[in-house]
Amino acid sequence: MSNKNIKLIMTSLGVLFLITGCTKLDQNLNSTLTRSQATSALGANGTQLLLETAYGDLQSTYSDPGNVFSLEEVAADECVVPTRLGDWDDNGKWRALKFHTWTSDGVDVIRNQFNSLNKLNFDATNVLSFSPTKQQAAEAKFLRAIALYQLLDLYGKFPLRNPGDNLLNAPPVDSGATAINLIIDDLNAALPDLPAVPASKAQAGQDAAKFLLMRCYLNKGAFINRTSPTFDDADMQQVITLGTQLMGAGYSYSSNFFDNFNASNSTASESIFALPNVAGKIGNPQSNIQNRWWAPLHYNHYTPLNPQAGWNGFSTVAEFYNSFSLTGTTTQTPADTLLDKRLGGRYYPGATDKSGVRPGLLIGQQYNETGAKINDRKGNLLILDPNIDASLKETGNTLEDKGIRIVKYVPDYSQGVSTYSAPGNWLVMFRYPDVVLMVAEAKMRAASPDNSGALTLVNNLRAARGAPALGSMTLVNSSNVYDPTTLLAERGRELYWECVRRTDLVRFGVYLVSWAYKPTDDAHYIVFPLPSDAVAANPNLKQNAGY
Repeated sequence: MSNKNIKLIMTSLGVLFLITGCTKLDQNLNSTLTRSQATSALGANGTQLLLETAYGDLQSTYSDPGNVFSLEEVAADECVVPTRLGDWDDNGKWRALKFHTWTSDGVDVIRNQFNSLNKLNFDATNVLSFSPTKQQAAEAKFLRAIALYQLLDLYGKFPLRNPGDNLLNAPPVDSGATAINLIIDDLNAALPDLPAVPASKAQAGQDAAKFLLMRCYLNKGAFINRTSPTFDDADMQQVITLGTQLMGAGYSYSSNFFDNFNASNSTASESIFALPNVAGKIGNPQSNIQNRWWAPLHYNHYTPLNPQAGWNGFSTVAEFYNSFSLTGTTTQTPADTLLDKRLGGRYYPGATDKSGVRPGLLIGQQYNETGAKINDRKGNLLILDPNIDASLKETGNTLEDKGIRIVKYVPDYSQGVSTYSAPGNWLVMFRYPDVVLMVAEAKMRAASPDNSGALTLVNNLRAARGAPALGSMTLVNSSNVYDPTTLLAERGRELYWECVRRTDLVRFGVYLVSWAYKPTDDAHYIVFPLPSDAVAANPNLKQNAGY
């Protein structure tokens, strides 16, 4: 079946879903297809096509750093997007996200991601309307759970309409304890029907469901009371139980941290659930994962494409860089560093020999593939300076050079310049080290804390990353979110730019305190506003307080 026909059928199915849930409703009224006609049009593999549509929604929602990534990272403490004269101004949205000054409809990404996540919610639910097998239904519920979890996390509530609901009525809206318990119940119901060994990392399986359940139990108290989270011991024990099962499931730490994010990471030993790409291919199932390196790299960071090798935007802050507990020089050279592998600064075959880029945090003088120093577009040495102007507006002679850049996904140069934007890197959604860190956190938050057990888990991870052991560790330092001796800091060092940082800051109780480039702010910014058109369309959907 051609993509064009699938799109036409999907459009009709969208209309169908909106009308067929009502009782005693004439199926022909304002309808072009009945349910049986739609099922027939889809063919024998129709339900699977609907399921694949839901999987495709994940790609568009999570791969591009301009989407959910922006809400989880730019609005948090690890990512900043300075304006460089006209570049990266975008009506001030990046400053609004960093300073926490957004308004109800003032930042497009806030509105767009509410819609994108609800599309995933709708498309996954739609699968349940077309006689799915038990496994198809379980996969659809898992995908819907991702959407509902993220909506609850970012917006504090979600609309949910199940097959069979009367669609003449506005969909009900859930929040707080009711919402998170609904997601947990749905995941537990789906778990037995998911494959124990999926066909690939791109298919929902029991391990992925267990991982998502861990996140639900760990964040449950924060979703119920974001300004003063509490952690029920029963929830923490669930995190530990599920995590212990996953820690015994055969996952292991990669010898090279960045192997988890390269163009051959489809079978990475740390990956639990990921979204696929095929090197050299443009279009489905491709995502915009190449933007994970296009956005931070300087215009001259890849000689064959100079001065259009990157977009010179997304950066990180000096405080985060220093949370790796560095001593001595902060400049990088063509020689390998012996510091924490997650920091970068090491030769990476297939990348450094092609462009000079050493994946990780890029700071100081930059070099090309021959070891020669790179210049910026004005002919000055390209020395990436961590000291970004407090206004996030850069001008003058060094406007191109401000900001430490992060290249976590290793650029895929394997296809040559012509397909530099069609990489084979899979987007890692769930990763084994997060399991270990969630278990460590649950041990520390349990009614009878096991701090020594948590420290052992963290130090085992640090050993795998070539980082020295911590002598002691607290959960968080509320006066310094970058304190390197905390579990929050360890989560940052391991999981930076993996779309969890804002959630972590809320759960650790420090989202509203002052950190780099953001003063203390009003509590209503702890959730994002709902789009005004969505509120107008559904009387059950009430705008969040303060907007």
